[in-house]
Amino acid sequence: MKVCKRFASVFALLLVASVLFNTVEAGATSSDGNHYTYIYDCWGYDRESPDAYSVTRTITGSDFPCGNFVEPQGMFVKGNELYVADTGNSRIVKLVFENDVFTFVSEIKEFKNNGATEALSKPQDIFVDKEGNMYIADTGNCRIVHLDASGNLVKIITKPKDETVDQKNDFLPQKLVVDSSNRIFTQVQNVNKGFMEFANDGSFTGFVGASKVTYNFLQYLWKMVASQEQRARMDLFVPTEYSNLCLDSEGFIYATIAQIGDEVMPQEAQPIRKLNAKGTDILVRNGYEEPYGDYWWTGSGEMGGPSKFVDITCLDNDVYYALDNTRGRIFAYDFQGNMLYAFGGHGYKAGYFMNPCALEDMGDTLLVMDQNLGSITQFTLTEYGKYINEGLSEYKQGHYDESAAIWQKVLKQNGNYDQAYIGIGRAYLRQEKYTEAMKYFKLKLDFTNYSKAYKLYRKEWFEDNIKIIIAVLVLIIVFGYAYGFIKKARKEVEKG
Repeated sequence: MKVCKRFASVFALLLVASVLFNTVEAGATSSDGNHYTYIYDCWGYDRESPDAYSVTRTITGSDFPCGNFVEPQGMFVKGNELYVADTGNSRIVKLVFENDVFTFVSEIKEFKNNGATEALSKPQDIFVDKEGNMYIADTGNCRIVHLDASGNLVKIITKPKDETVDQKNDFLPQKLVVDSSNRIFTQVQNVNKGFMEFANDGSFTGFVGASKVTYNFLQYLWKMVASQEQRARMDLFVPTEYSNLCLDSEGFIYATIAQIGDEVMPQEAQPIRKLNAKGTDILVRNGYEEPYGDYWWTGSGEMGGPSKFVDITCLDNDVYYALDNTRGRIFAYDFQGNMLYAFGGHGYKAGYFMNPCALEDMGDTLLVMDQNLGSITQFTLTEYGKYINEGLSEYKQGHYDESAAIWQKVLKQNGNYDQAYIGIGRAYLRQEKYTEAMKYFKLKLDFTNYSKAYKLYRKEWFEDNIKIIIAVLVLIIVFGYAYGFIKKARKEVEKG
């Protein structure tokens, strides 16, 4: 009997330990972000989420006649055409995507310049316009090469002889885009005044989107009294360099910043920006937090520190994706700056990366390039991801009933998805159903939208009840006068 009791006690202890162990493990998965796709809730905690994208395939140069890619650093998508800046091999590789298959088309290693053959050297990026003109950041040769659709040379842009350009440093264009007016905007290594802008004829017109100077006030005071040798060892108080850029459907520049000083918080540095024609940042930041990647991180280790965005791409519905090199993740944001989801990580499994460096969208797919592995991973939208994009698209087009219905489908797959509640609330707000909108905004602590809905509800209530309000005020005034008159008359009667 005693043996049975001891056995029961041991079994109970093991059972309790097992439950506690599983609880700790589950908590670690949620708080440490070990799950593949996740979101942040209204309290700032990361929550596991259904996958918005699934891995379709991983391609390498060895899949095609051109051979392996070596340290590729850039790519560009035009329709179903994919251009790869194969930096280590000093070439541009063109692939085409048809019938769910990538096929090799051609490669560019050299071109003719006044009869002489010139070779590309370590190109880091390429942009192709609607006519097929190719603009190549020929970094190793310190120039930008403009070729037509047939590969013939149109012009070459080298370092401008301008007093605003530091003549001591080499002209090293790394990333570039070209707008509808054929203006070239390029991110140049060791240039911290913003993007360099060139006109259609290749002439330098100035800098765009210069970043604000960021510094620690105590360090600034120390610099004032420090010796020349001490100042030389300290970081310069200069604007932060951009890391990449892309154009949206309306011609605005989305830009990223990867290097952020230790004394500056990432949300203060605003590592994602949207620049208008004047170079002013007009990115909307109405989410729980500003778009800066992971909310939480460790300060040490190989993957320590905040997210460092190295590329960005935009969809037609103003959803944009930023690529984090620190932890190998892709962050998706809507047009209000709300984080939709994040996925990815460091590793050798499908959907993970060692050194992600470039990001592009192609229809319902995303392409992520890994510089170290020389590979490109293709992701395809899942049903869950499609619902999220459709809900945002319908809202942007003014189809609020349809948008709310789609967000309801999202909630069926993920009842913890805050943006679905907010999306339904925004649809109700546009439909002038203010009480319903307030309910959804309050549920997810969206105080900004709740205030808008409450303000409009209060205005509507006041307009609907203005007659009653005026009647009540008149009665109060009349009652006040009548009460005073009666009181005064009573006093006179008493005196008489």
